Amino acid sequence: MLTWFAAVLALLIIGTAGAGYLYYRQLNHNIKKDALNLGETKIAQPTPNAAGQTPLNILLIGSDARDTEKNQRLGGARETFGSTPLADVQMLVHLSADRSNMSVVSMPRDTLLEIPKCTDPDDGTVYPASNGRTMTNQSLGHGGPGCTVATWQELTGIHIDHFVMVDFAGVVSMADAVGGVPVCVDANIHSRDAQGHGSGLKLEKGTHPVQGEQALQWLRTRYGFGDGSDLARAKAQHLYMNSLVRVLRENATLSNPNKLRRLAEKATEALTVDPGLDTVKKLYDLSTELRKVEPERITMTTMPNRYVGARVEPTEDAEQLFRLVRDDIALDGKDAEPVEAEEKAPSDPAADDADIAVQVRNGTRTDTLAAASGRTSAVVTALVEKGFTAATPDTTSALSEERTTVWFPSADLEGDARRVADALGVPASAVKRSTEVSGVTLVVGADWREGTAYEAPEEDNTTPSRRRRSTAPTTRPACRSAPASPGERLSPFPAAGKGLTHDGDVRRPARPR
Repeated sequence: MLTWFAAVLALLIIGTAGAGYLYYRQLNHNIKKDALNLGETKIAQPTPNAAGQTPLNILLIGSDARDTEKNQRLGGARETFGSTPLADVQMLVHLSADRSNMSVVSMPRDTLLEIPKCTDPDDGTVYPASNGRTMTNQSLGHGGPGCTVATWQELTGIHIDHFVMVDFAGVVSMADAVGGVPVCVDANIHSRDAQGHGSGLKLEKGTHPVQGEQALQWLRTRYGFGDGSDLARAKAQHLYMNSLVRVLRENATLSNPNKLRRLAEKATEALTVDPGLDTVKKLYDLSTELRKVEPERITMTTMPNRYVGARVEPTEDAEQLFRLVRDDIALDGKDAEPVEAEEKAPSDPAADDADIAVQVRNGTRTDTLAAASGRTSAVVTALVEKGFTAATPDTTSALSEERTTVWFPSADLEGDARRVADALGVPASAVKRSTEVSGVTLVVGADWREGTAYEAPEEDNTTPSRRRRSTAPTTRPACRSAPASPGERLSPFPAAGKGLTHDGDVRRPARPR
């Protein structure tokens, strides 16, 4: 969604260059607008830094509204026509005050939280606060995107400056306009379970250009990806948007102005924004700010959460993430001042072993071997015997990790992570930081398929540049078998309930060092 939005802005810049006033006015007319914040809680803007700069926070929303015939054809059952829309995609884009970095925080649509009281400024309709917790995607039906903004502000304490919303028809029209979006799956997939649930997406292993209703099926698929949850769908949406932006950028280099302008028209027709972004000129100004960030300083993450039945809820670590955003601290860990780094110790002292909460994941699966059975339980038992009584297994997925790694999310947990590694004999070089974990996380790699004492493998003769890097269990793999300009890869598995286990995960390559 973030990359889609950035690509839309790029198209507006190029597509309107040299265009006449009437065309420019038509694009402005295409852009729909709605109130920014329908809630009663108003959060002040952050204090400017020494240079007078302030951060910029933009909420990106994907809507499943069935309010037009086109949206209805794409959106699902006929009886849902005109029903209350849902905010099925929600991502907060945080642009740092100095424009050096960008953070993107996704919230699963099934997140349980309290929706605040919202008032529609157009007709005065009052939508009472939710009676207890409800799914966050329902906030859109409480007066519009302004209530989704209010819900985010209530939960996070983050001041939101703008929102951008796109609906079903907008997503499909963009895919059609560029001739399809390449996506890749590493196994055959059919999103339909025994009860007939699912999007109907059917793809064979490999790379496919999806467009029209098939593009929408990809974005709506839960049954067939990952663990069949909304978290798996969110990952698939990330992959699609990343692939779409590549295609849009390729089109933006074309010399055909008519095609560029058609793309710009489709882009503007897909948008609903707050009044602060309701013209091409305002979107252009925003794009100027976004383009100041180098791609390697863009960090995407998901709000830390845990399952509550079929839904999820924010964990205690979610507040830590929100605080980093509120305090304008980069999630890639590159904000530390050199002087401070010299004055303080390399890491905070470790807590007592019994107080270190460490989660153990099975990353022993390889291209040729299934995940080693019982690895998480065996390693957890070894940790408990060594005094790490708060160690717990994570059996929700089996990852593919070449080398055993201990991940930690922030500097205050580095000492704990190093203590865990030392107790097991894992080298210090395998202790790494990642914003994709919410606490100390030990991923048992393919180099440790048996035993309870880690033995570092002998180095092979492969040159360092040819060795595969260890990566955090995140969201964006490349499709290894795809051609030169691949889509992203997703590891599907049959829907839950069929007696099969999930042995795949979606991961993002390590950033260049």
